[in-house]
Amino acid sequence: MLTDLSPLIAATARWLTGAYPPCGGALASALCEAQARQAVTVAAWLRYPTEIDAGLVTLSGPGGAARLDWITGADAGDAAGEEWAWRTWVDEVVASWAAALLTDPALAVLAVGAVAGGEHTSGLPVEFRRLLAPDDSDRRAAALLRHPDFLAPVAGLHQDQLLDRLLPGPALAA
Repeated sequence: MLTDLSPLIAATARWLTGAYPPCGGALASALCEAQARQAVTVAAWLRYPTEIDAGLVTLSGPGGAARLDWITGADAGDAAGEEWAWRTWVDEVVASWAAALLTDPALAVLAVGAVAGGEHTSGLPVEFRRLLAPDDSDRRAAALLRHPDFLAPVAGLHQDQLLDRLLPGPALAA
């Protein structure tokens, strides 16, 4: 059983950068993709924290991009054929969590702390600087990808589940 989340991470990051494209040329594209990939990686490791979880999602499939496309108004075109096969690896919950991390720095810090020392990071030096401390070039490149108003429909889909994962315990009364 495949326990590597890289197809899910790559497809979900690709969907995010397609829905919220970079602002600028080739360097901006690379910076935007790096930020999306880091956010999606943290979100995927939170969602599927063990090798067994990762194996199960690769076995059953993550669900695809159809609902995300509908929510964002993206035109998926003819979603059939080999050129669209990657879209079946997009994980809606992971995309939602990544969107929340990209738009809320405090949440991103909590999430990175939560995955530190987990099965996915054991023995590996892992850094998420572009997610946690984007510089001006990163911010300019990913202006759409980090805009809270633009990402709100996606981030809000499963944000409650993310908060439950990061802040377990009884809900505070208002």
